[in-house]
Amino acid sequence: MDSPGDPEGPRPPGGDGPPGGARETSRRLSREQIFVLISAASINLGSMMCYSILGPFFPEEAEKKGASNTVIGMIFGCYALFDLLASLVFGKYLVHIGAKFMFVAGMFVSGGVTVLFGVLDQVPEGPVFIAMCFLVRITDAISFAAAITASSSILAKAFPNNVATVMGSLESFSGLGLVLGPPLGGFLYQSFGYEVPFILLGCIVLLMVPLNMCILPNYESDPGKHSFWKLITLPKVAFISFVITSLSSGFGFLDPTLSLFVLEKHLRKWLLVFGNLITAGCYMFLGPAPFLHIKSQLWLLVLILVINGISAGMSLIPAFPEILSCAHENGFEEGLSTLGLVSGLFGALWSVGAFLGPTLGGFLYEKIGFEWAAALQGLWALTSGLVMGLFYLLEHSRRRRRSKLQNILGTEEERTALLPDET
Repeated sequence: MDSPGDPEGPRPPGGDGPPGGARETSRRLSREQIFVLISAASINLGSMMCYSILGPFFPEEAEKKGASNTVIGMIFGCYALFDLLASLVFGKYLVHIGAKFMFVAGMFVSGGVTVLFGVLDQVPEGPVFIAMCFLVRITDAISFAAAITASSSILAKAFPNNVATVMGSLESFSGLGLVLGPPLGGFLYQSFGYEVPFILLGCIVLLMVPLNMCILPNYESDPGKHSFWKLITLPKVAFISFVITSLSSGFGFLDPTLSLFVLEKHLRKWLLVFGNLITAGCYMFLGPAPFLHIKSQLWLLVLILVINGISAGMSLIPAFPEILSCAHENGFEEGLSTLGLVSGLFGALWSVGAFLGPTLGGFLYEKIGFEWAAALQGLWALTSGLVMGLFYLLEHSRRRRRSKLQNILGTEEERTALLPDET
């Protein structure tokens, strides 16, 4: 009989069943799993809309209040920085706080501060306005980190055999939020003024809170003995961390919103590698890079952006289950404590890239132009893809040698057993 804490029942060791079994499970979602999907989709959509709504009109309003372009950039950039710090903390203490409470509380605070952002135009201009912008933006980043860290852990707990597929599918709601936020915010701003976009979206997020309190299951787990430092010092996790940071930096550089999900486990590692290599090529052709001697054209730019969205998704979605699998292989216990560490690490690494991408991208664009800046961004992705591919090749070679050695030892033991005793 299936245990109530495991909606998918018994599963093979390591948390990854065969592709066929995964497809069977996906056709028979339990009620609990459906509720988890609804909750995760709601936070992905709502938080990304709240995050992206600032773009069309906030810089202009901030300038009216006496904020310089540098300060406005810092107001945007501080979000990723504090998301990074908060992700590490919440990932470590997820089990102590409780995944459901962290999820709901993060969503509640995020909705509340989004409403508060809508009344900042009533604050006196100058230092007071700037300080309040930083305070509200930082609070939003911390609440977002709490909700997303909890959401990733709950998803991995509810779908242990389908982590990559489920998380990849739900990325469509993140993309939808990023796509809908700016035009919706711009329309509401032009039609009703500064306050309405923030207040409306904030209230929508707040209305999702009681829904998630009712439908989100409550997973309990004992605190683990492992730390972020032990997780990130695993060679495989360190290389995947490099990939995640380079990818999120690229998203911050261009902010595309496409993604792709992975269906079969044995393809996971190579999608991670080749997706990053294709991403590197995309950035080389965006300018295009001067050494390619190709004339920039609109159709080429659009085509490259589409390919880049797909290739980035190829690398991004397998990263979470690969880190989780590596942690389990290296003695990390299965449960929410490890899921919290992995979720927090993933969110923190993404925030590092999201901070470096626009910051370095803006600086390089000003100094050397878009063509060379995009080429350097591609070089980062190329390096991480090659390093990751080299690691997988070495890992495969090491496992083959170990398997051959075990076969030889096994054969020798059989021969020894067949020899008669000479007494």
